[in-house]
Amino acid sequence: MSAQRVDEVWQVKAACRGPQAEVFFPPSHFERKDEKLERENRAKGICQTCSVRQPCLTYAIRIREPHGIWGGLNEVERKQTAIQRSN
Repeated sequence: MSAQRVDEVWQVKAACRGPQAEVFFPPSHFERKDEKLERENRAKGICQTCSVRQPCLTYAIRIREPHGIWGGLNEVERKQTAIQRSN
């Protein structure tokens, strides 16, 4: 198994897998700010229950994922966390 595959084994255990996965990414249509906050809060609630939250967040920061909720953080929050970790 390659190093990349080993790093991504956590994904099969992720609480976001399944029909609720759509709340982790913005819809293809316009989303009002209040709708975005509600969707993100639902996704973050799922992240709170996830056993692989930390590897997910680490992965998203490492690959500089520009979209969605990963490890309980949105894009802006991940950028801030990455900056804090580099200081």
